Amino acid sequence: MRAAIRPILRLRSARARRQTGIRTIEGGAQNESALFLLHLKIEPLEMAHHTLKPQQYLILGLVAVCAPLGDTCLSRGMTKLPPISLAHPGTLIAAVFTPWIAAGITLLIGFFASYLTALSWADLTFVLPTTAFGNVIVAFLARFWLHEPISIQRWAGIVLITVGVGFVANGPSLTERPAPSAEKGADLGAVVEEERVR
Repeated sequence: MRAAIRPILRLRSARARRQTGIRTIEGGAQNESALFLLHLKIEPLEMAHHTLKPQQYLILGLVAVCAPLGDTCLSRGMTKLPPISLAHPGTLIAAVFTPWIAAGITLLIGFFASYLTALSWADLTFVLPTTAFGNVIVAFLARFWLHEPISIQRWAGIVLITVGVGFVANGPSLTERPAPSAEKGADLGAVVEEERVR
């Protein structure tokens, strides 16, 4: 059963076998699905080692700090104002120009700028836990600056988030995908054409 499912390839050129990395399997008839699989050869992804520059650590620090500081400033500014309704958009526009809310918006713009910068050189699965670490910073700011009560369950969640961020931070920052070379593509096309003729 396994032999019937597995496509059988015979590559006669040793150079083509070396460059494509496909093992020669002797015997049996060739079919179109085997040639199709030859085109779809997938190379393994390599994980880059953790080599960040000091400027990149600074960007990740801004990602972690700007969002919680901005949210805390927004909360501080909104508690000083009466409740706002979308039915009265004038009060919402006036709130934007109060000092705490303006500072919060500025910090959140800084967060998005640093977040986009970090995504340009690191994987989302590496950058996103940095934003999750912002929950820890928010909890401390809310407790000691805004004087909000935090339950034991929330502190336990903060500890879990911190441990999870530590696990992700020890991993690689970027998945490297090998660039396809023109020579390899040309040789692969020649092998497919040779097998199709036979």
